[in-house]
Amino acid sequence: MKFKNSCTALLFCLSIFTLQGQTLHFDRVEPPNWWSGMNRPFLQVMFYGEDIGSMDSLILDYPGVRLSQVHKMPNPNYLFVDLYFMDACPAGNISFRFFKAGHETDYSYPILQRDASLHANMGLKPNDLIYLIMPDRFANGNKRNDVVKGMRETDINRDSMYDRHGGDLEGIIDKLDYLQDLGVTALWLNPVLENDMPRTSYHGYAATDLYKVDPRLGDNKTYKKLAADLHGKGMKLVMDVVHNHVGAEHWFIKDLPGPKWVHEHAYFTKSNYRASVMMDPHASQYDKKKFNEGWFVKAMPDLDQSNPYLANYLIQNNIWWIEYAGVDAFRLDTYAYSDPKFLQKWSTEILKEYPKLFSFAETWVNGVQIQSYFHGNNGLKTTFNSKLPGLADFQLYFAITKALNEPYGWTEGWSRIYYTLVADYLSGDASHNVIFLDNHDASRFFSVVDGDMDKFKMGIALLMTMRGIPCLYYGTEILMKGFSNPDGLVRSDFPGGWKKDKSNKFNASGRSAEENEAFNYIRTLAQWRKSNPAIEKGKLMQYVPDDGVYVYFRYTDNHAVMVALNSNDKVKYLDASPLGERLSGYLTGTDVISGKKITNLGTFTLQAKSALIIDLSK
Repeated sequence: MKFKNSCTALLFCLSIFTLQGQTLHFDRVEPPNWWSGMNRPFLQVMFYGEDIGSMDSLILDYPGVRLSQVHKMPNPNYLFVDLYFMDACPAGNISFRFFKAGHETDYSYPILQRDASLHANMGLKPNDLIYLIMPDRFANGNKRNDVVKGMRETDINRDSMYDRHGGDLEGIIDKLDYLQDLGVTALWLNPVLENDMPRTSYHGYAATDLYKVDPRLGDNKTYKKLAADLHGKGMKLVMDVVHNHVGAEHWFIKDLPGPKWVHEHAYFTKSNYRASVMMDPHASQYDKKKFNEGWFVKAMPDLDQSNPYLANYLIQNNIWWIEYAGVDAFRLDTYAYSDPKFLQKWSTEILKEYPKLFSFAETWVNGVQIQSYFHGNNGLKTTFNSKLPGLADFQLYFAITKALNEPYGWTEGWSRIYYTLVADYLSGDASHNVIFLDNHDASRFFSVVDGDMDKFKMGIALLMTMRGIPCLYYGTEILMKGFSNPDGLVRSDFPGGWKKDKSNKFNASGRSAEENEAFNYIRTLAQWRKSNPAIEKGKLMQYVPDDGVYVYFRYTDNHAVMVALNSNDKVKYLDASPLGERLSGYLTGTDVISGKKITNLGTFTLQAKSALIIDLSK
């Protein structure tokens, strides 16, 4: 293939060219634009359209950009073009000139100026509170986008857990004041990208276009507005990213670029879902291959990230959304199932561009040692380093939910939490793990504790004061219920998110006394923890649980918070003498929930089935 270079700025152009008397358009050009001044100098642009790969030559002329290489695919409908950006590259439009059989076609590719203000407060900290929302089930702010013509799923049925209900981004934007009042500082939405699947597309995990917000949720501009409105309130946006799979109706699945874009099998092969094979020194290659290359379900083709073109495509897509919308953090879905070399490359490339970006991975595995393997910089003797600052801490989730539902014992009750935290030595910095009591896949917490308000409050107290970054699932604050059998039962609509709802639990007047009790308990802790230095920067010290009482501290050199939990059905009196190591130098404290001053730090009265949280003062 011949390529002509301009002696000036070394660039290339493309768009539409004439082939056998017909003018053909590029159906896709991705990323749709890029930015000047990026730290990452390499960009691979994918052009897609009928027989595009049969072009003869390509010329690009633009200051500060050099055409490095052009790659033809086995499928002639694809062309991948490598660009190299020099420091002096200005904003403007790259003109690509494609030649085919003597015909020339130009394509104007936008290079935009970066907006550094979008990334001013990027990242998450331990004093943040994440709020997880399934957009289709939270609030309907725009009924006009409930049904979108031309999409495969066209009905709204709120009586079905599998159908779309109509929640959208505008509905979420309308409720930002509610979330801010609750104490939320970061918003994590289940995937918002287009899921043009025939059925059950509401959850967002079967994308059919990675550069487009699902029209039933809004559009790209609305997503960008959500990020801007959050930033205006001092809040942050967490984007849910899926590298492992896409939906079977994704446009590139319908016309694959070539082999090794997805994991192909002679017959449908499911993953064995055993992440343990990744670090098992005795694992068979058969089991490893089945874990990484097996599919979740037939509707979600398993991507092969060992393909360098796909790897670049996914990395650039994630960078594009950060740069376009001002995303502050990523949650990485089904993390362990992707190609390990890709995962390390992904972290390297993302952190090179955004050193302050926070990413945490879903690692729904069994065993602390298996979870720790995926934590960045863990110091373990393995060849894998995710470089991730945090993980979704399923092991602590398992421990908390079990501890609250069983009597205290040597390994039961609070001892489960104690031993889970002991294993933090296997991780990197566990203070950046994301901790939770429920989520979109797990049974709702209030149901897990059998509607016991005392247990509910103890769980919330743990969530808000434990090491890590807490995540609250939408509706937990109003005691929404449901067991994940099936998972649609934990994805109910937030009452009041639709105009015709019988009750509106976004307002105190629409909530029951018990719901307001739960809301206010969470709100008190959430607002308090935002500015507490021991929560933001403090270490954790725990004491061995004894007789159903568990005590731990969050502390810095100058500040400390004491948490004492009593799982017994009767009052317990706690002698503070064993706690002198942490209480030394402190004279008084404040009960965070009641606001009462505590002047005696020698003995503490722990009410039955309760949490005592004391903000200590010198």
